[in-house]
Amino acid sequence: MDDDLTITTLAERPGLRDPLWRMPNTWPEFMRNEPLGTADDERIVAELPEYVLVVTDSRGEVVARALSVPFALDVDGRRELPPTGWDHVLVWAFSDALGGRKADTMSAVETAVAPGVQRRGLSGRLVRALREQARVRGFKELVAPLRPSAKHLEPDTPMSEYAFRSREADGLPHDPWIRVHIRAGAVIGAVAPASRTVSGSLDQWRAWTGLPFDSDGPVTVPGALVPVHCSVTHGHAVYTEPNVWVRHRL
Repeated sequence: MDDDLTITTLAERPGLRDPLWRMPNTWPEFMRNEPLGTADDERIVAELPEYVLVVTDSRGEVVARALSVPFALDVDGRRELPPTGWDHVLVWAFSDALGGRKADTMSAVETAVAPGVQRRGLSGRLVRALREQARVRGFKELVAPLRPSAKHLEPDTPMSEYAFRSREADGLPHDPWIRVHIRAGAVIGAVAPASRTVSGSLDQWRAWTGLPFDSDGPVTVPGALVPVHCSVTHGHAVYTEPNVWVRHRL
């Protein structure tokens, strides 16, 4: 990976807030239009800039970002990472901040690399930087509800099967994004079968995907990790995305 990249927090360089949002990324259109997720990302950037990593190149262009949140895991009623993954950990994080509860764990919630610099080792550097941020802040663990990067190629494969698939050559995970975390020192914790939910009218889904959404049942959507469930009768479709919890002991 090039040595002319700079990784800092948004708190250290607040002028990068707008460029951070303008950075191109490969998120599917339906994920970019999910209102709650967008609002949560904006809230992290606005309220927790010290938990936002920004990567710039030699020209000062933002080429990658990583958003995370602090939360309390070792408390009554929790202690296990939630099956509702991404959505639930954000609820915990923001409720902890509002209630003044001391955090003991940090969760990465989004890591994005611009298309022009992918496959050059930057993802691994970001994960290592997240680990270091968590360690410096005194957390005992970094966790993440991962969106496996190649799962969209197998939307009908159960995540419980896909997440634990390994390569014969070296025993590392089959999925590239899970593999990056394992190489950095993580272990797979559990599948979060209902980590993110995106719902919308059929007209919205047609606009997001260019697909007709004209019959009841599962619809395979490019970029989706599992099929989207369409109900023409009721005029809506719902996508429930499974993620994979990984745990970095620090």
